[in-house]
Amino acid sequence: MQSHINRKQKDRLIEFINSDVYKVALVYGARRLGKTTLVEKYLADNKLEHLFIHGDMAESQEILSSQSGAKLKSLIGKHKLVFLDEAQRIENIGFSLKILVDTVPDLKIIATGSSSLDLGKKIGEPLGGRATTIKLYPIAQEELVDIESSIETQANLEDRLIYGSYPVVITNPDKNFREQYLLETIDSYLLKDILEFDGIRNSNKIKQLLTLIAFQIGKEVSLTELGSNLGINKDTVAKYLDLLEKAFVIYSRQGFSRNLRSEITRNYHYYFYDNGIRNALIRNFNGLNLRDDLGMLWENYITTERLKHNDYSDQILPNSYFWRTYEQQEIDLIEESSGELAGYEIKYKQTKEKSPPQWRNNYPEASFKLINKENYLEFIT
Repeated sequence: MQSHINRKQKDRLIEFINSDVYKVALVYGARRLGKTTLVEKYLADNKLEHLFIHGDMAESQEILSSQSGAKLKSLIGKHKLVFLDEAQRIENIGFSLKILVDTVPDLKIIATGSSSLDLGKKIGEPLGGRATTIKLYPIAQEELVDIESSIETQANLEDRLIYGSYPVVITNPDKNFREQYLLETIDSYLLKDILEFDGIRNSNKIKQLLTLIAFQIGKEVSLTELGSNLGINKDTVAKYLDLLEKAFVIYSRQGFSRNLRSEITRNYHYYFYDNGIRNALIRNFNGLNLRDDLGMLWENYITTERLKHNDYSDQILPNSYFWRTYEQQEIDLIEESSGELAGYEIKYKQTKEKSPPQWRNNYPEASFKLINKENYLEFIT
């Protein structure tokens, strides 16, 4: 496979540069997803003259955190486009960027940041409606359609379920390398970011919590039960889960209901942004024929690829839920958009397509579809 993959979010950078409204674009997401590479390639391909500033450099940190108009303007000089990498390293960065765009006419700033700070809030609030956020995910299947044939896609499906879709994992076929890379990513980057985020010191509890979540994909998660297993209270569990979502390790889905008594809404389902990260946590890279968690792998993969597809489209992002009743009737994914409901059951091998009776009775206007390995590509691309 080619080493370079054309990322969908490049289109958002083009929209930003051509926008008369937005002055700052924040490209954010977990580490090792190619944020810096995305911006650098876009600037190089379009031969855009710019000033590059790395947020790790002490000199840059001192000036950009100073909130001194004179110092900031001196740093920028005559440049009209600035690329600020690792923006999370700089204190008060949102207010400093506000000063710059307020005082330097026609200035555009592209900032990248990992999840170690809630950069969307820290930059977005000071800048009001003049900042746009561009979220980068692991490689989406629809980003591979130009460099991968349909036969190759089918052949690579098992690898996607096991090793996930980080850029380096996608482009390097060596299984030993992939496994070591994913294990290192957890220990050296993802968990490190979380610990830095809010002064969290107990990395073992975070890792144990993630491991418990990894075995409950597609199931309702009880904070009380998790806390009991970990020896911590449910409020601490909730705090850790919130940090893990901000760090782009996991994301949640709430139960769908229109206030019907039979429907469960109080708990959440959690999914991983990447199957490889999930499998690295439980130290299991076995092939599909040796696993008893194929259903979880499939649901996590399809749900996440659908999330990427929806976010990369030009349509309004639908609200997403799961649906379950006290009578144990359930649907894996519900999407609600413009008043319309669609239910999707996600099963690797199942071929019988029939919605639960209570779903049909409660929501007769809603659609329903089974997503399996025969038709999944049309759902995620």
